[in-house]
Amino acid sequence: MKAGVASWMLGGLLAAVSLASIDAYAQDAKPDSKPDAKPEPGPFDFRWDVRIPLRDGVKLSATQYLPRGLKRAGPCVFSLTPYTAQRNHERGKYFASHGYAYYAVDVRGRGNSEGEFTPLLQEARDGHDVVEWLARQPSCNGKVAMSGGSYLGYAQWATVKELPPHLATIVPIASVGPGVDFPILNNIPYTYNMQWLTFVSGHTSQDRIFGDFGFWASQYRRWYEAHAPYTQLDQYIGNPSPTFQTWNAHPYQDAYWDSHRPTPEQYAKLELPILSVTGHYDDDQPGAMSYYKGHMRYGNERAKAMHYLVIGPWDHTGTSSPQAEVGGLKFGEASLVDINALHVAWYDWTMKQGSRPEFLKDKVAFYVVGEEAWRYAPSLQAVTASTQTWYLDSQGRANDVFESGQLRATQSGGGIDRYVYDPLDTSPLEYEDRPDVLTPTYAYLTDQRGLVMSSGKQLIYHTPALDRDTDIAGFFKLSAYIALDQPDTDFSAKIYEIKADGGSVFLAQELMRARYRKSLRQPELVTPGQVERYDFERFNFTARRLAKGSRLRLVIAPLNSLSMQKNYNSGGVVAEESGKDARKVTVSLYHDAQHPSALYVPIAAKSSARK
Repeated sequence: MKAGVASWMLGGLLAAVSLASIDAYAQDAKPDSKPDAKPEPGPFDFRWDVRIPLRDGVKLSATQYLPRGLKRAGPCVFSLTPYTAQRNHERGKYFASHGYAYYAVDVRGRGNSEGEFTPLLQEARDGHDVVEWLARQPSCNGKVAMSGGSYLGYAQWATVKELPPHLATIVPIASVGPGVDFPILNNIPYTYNMQWLTFVSGHTSQDRIFGDFGFWASQYRRWYEAHAPYTQLDQYIGNPSPTFQTWNAHPYQDAYWDSHRPTPEQYAKLELPILSVTGHYDDDQPGAMSYYKGHMRYGNERAKAMHYLVIGPWDHTGTSSPQAEVGGLKFGEASLVDINALHVAWYDWTMKQGSRPEFLKDKVAFYVVGEEAWRYAPSLQAVTASTQTWYLDSQGRANDVFESGQLRATQSGGGIDRYVYDPLDTSPLEYEDRPDVLTPTYAYLTDQRGLVMSSGKQLIYHTPALDRDTDIAGFFKLSAYIALDQPDTDFSAKIYEIKADGGSVFLAQELMRARYRKSLRQPELVTPGQVERYDFERFNFTARRLAKGSRLRLVIAPLNSLSMQKNYNSGGVVAEESGKDARKVTVSLYHDAQHPSALYVPIAAKSSARK
């Protein structure tokens, strides 16, 4: 959904992901992304603008695809989309040609549907009503399934909150987690919010405006260079938005954001099988994982046993339509999973008493880049066999790529590393607004220029060269002992593999606002000068074979980007702060016996299933 964010790569690599992944946000993917694509779907019956009545009298518009010559009722599938139903045409043809009635449904207030569109808040009740209406149709035997990715994945989780009796299964892909990864990530808002809100303004598609990334970069740049308050961003864009201002009124986790997601009680009542899909570089991986973890924590044992998770090497687009190359990285043939075929196999198993899809050899499937193979585990925790600890150290300087600190296997003897961040610094524009960055082919996962250009303004640490191939899988963690001389600031912590030839591969990132260092639900400003442990425990999932001779690189840096709300470090209401509130901050990172700052690396478990 966040087509303008590049949340994994903030602080330099913001625009490339947006261009590379626009199709996934704006439409459902084509049925088969492999070069040897399958033949055109077989014949189907088509009907445009089927009207679906809701409980309050509003009628939604659906495009219907039925298997040609359907002689008896069977399971049906639908997607609930704010991007207009015609964008799901390929998927409709595919499912109908494989024996499933399919409905692409415009959400309330979008496309040809009646009513007013209120982003995120309307899909739960409306989704429930669509399920129950479809279950009564002559083509349906009472078993209804859902499909779709990004916002369409969120719509599935919103619908299950209402526990519609005839919902038989869901396949949420790259599911947006409101309050988790959109419109805020770790309570830090995106500027992309206004791009997306403009995209879904009115009933018709605003795709030409949405897709003009040069325009959006210039609009964000005007706001960024003016050091204007974040609350004024919608005015700068030219689309004043009550929704945007509502989001600003809820800057951290509270009842408002909780209302979008299943409660523990609702998770406990779920009885349907679920297939969740996300990717290493999926912007909405945090949302997808939050739903999966919530269900694993609160669900009943019977339902949890039927929840499968697939984690590919993909970006947001790739979760629906896997590609062999993403952001400068190339993946093996095994990564090109036919996602639509997996849908059909899943639906056959869960709604037609078929056999379990061959691909799903255990509850969690995860792709290890470098090995170029899928591994399996009985749980997400079982993906990681052990944890390797690397302690931060330096010789009193860790600010330069070529004169960095170290990550050591033994604890540091002591030291303090520092950087100074000025929120009025606009030098990131030299990198973020470059023409080559604003192209679909930009190698954002391997480019080091932004990092090199920021030398002196960040902290960098490297491990020694690895003496053997090392397989990692799971979630990095970082504990860093930090003192600030201001009440607040924003950080990014990024991890890379640096190959023996000097090439770089981005692995994982976490963003943190200091006031939320202890809890995302309760802000607490920093006491200047006080050393505290900051636990970075929300890195994205990754799985990769680190080659012999490679090193790990850890970068701790200020968050200063066109793509994010600017924190001016004053400790006030961040959305209302402007350049006049700006304060330079000195960030001091301690590593000694009393302050054992360390990076924790997840070592991959062997596969639970044979290849």
